[in-house]
Amino acid sequence: MIRSKRELTKAVVIVSPSIVLVGVFVYGFILWSLRTSVSAWEGIRPDYTFVGLRNYINLFQSTRFQIDLWNTAYFTVFFIALCIVLGFLLAFLINRDVRGEGVFRTIYLFPMALSFIVTGVVWRWMLNPTFGVNILLANLGLPSDWGWYTDPTRIAGFHVALTSLILAASWQFAGYTMAIYLAGLRSIPHDVIESARMDGASEVLIVRKVILPMLRPITLSAVIVLGHISLKIFDLVMAMTGRGPRFATDFPGVFMFETTFTGNRYGEGAAISIVMLLMVALVIIPYLVHTFRKEDQ
Repeated sequence: MIRSKRELTKAVVIVSPSIVLVGVFVYGFILWSLRTSVSAWEGIRPDYTFVGLRNYINLFQSTRFQIDLWNTAYFTVFFIALCIVLGFLLAFLINRDVRGEGVFRTIYLFPMALSFIVTGVVWRWMLNPTFGVNILLANLGLPSDWGWYTDPTRIAGFHVALTSLILAASWQFAGYTMAIYLAGLRSIPHDVIESARMDGASEVLIVRKVILPMLRPITLSAVIVLGHISLKIFDLVMAMTGRGPRFATDFPGVFMFETTFTGNRYGEGAAISIVMLLMVALVIIPYLVHTFRKEDQ
């Protein structure tokens, strides 16, 4: 009994600094941002005069913020879809006992070692309309007048300039989805696949009816991780495109940064940050609840 109490005391002492730091620098600042978001703070000097939901109402009436939400929705859908498809295909090919598997894994995972800032700068050079990929396309006799991230064209509400960001972000995270899918494929019992082959199932049918259903938990985890990354994306956009022509590549994170630190409208900037927090929470919390319920069963 005494020993267990001592161990509990040691555990509390070891963990308590982390709890205090998280409480202050995470949840404390969230509460401070929430308070600021309902205040009249504009300018350098703090003004915590309560204004209710005025900042939120002005925010959702803003044309720029409405564009940002649509950009986020489009980017999230295409980014997740591309990462899932590419990641699974790469993992499936590597899992077929390819020679030099370690080399391929390293190559595909290498982009994960880079920051979004580096990725943004590199892809900005590559997709530069003047001296980027367009030169290669011209030498190959292909259409070479692509505007990439400078193209203000919209198709069914989708800004074509977003394509550049989607390609760059997917390039960086396709290796991540490849790694988790490869781990999932290695965990599938070989006997199950062999039994399906003996029953006459084709490779396509085995993938559809055996492999993909068994990889659903991994797919869900990948969607959650990629989804929360896309909802709070900021550094890739700032390094690669900025808000773009006619806000074509603008996102809530960029809007929040400019509103708060350029426009000194701290109340409205805090409101944007709280909306971003709620967007991420809508993705993360249901997943955590589902996970905890499965562990209790």
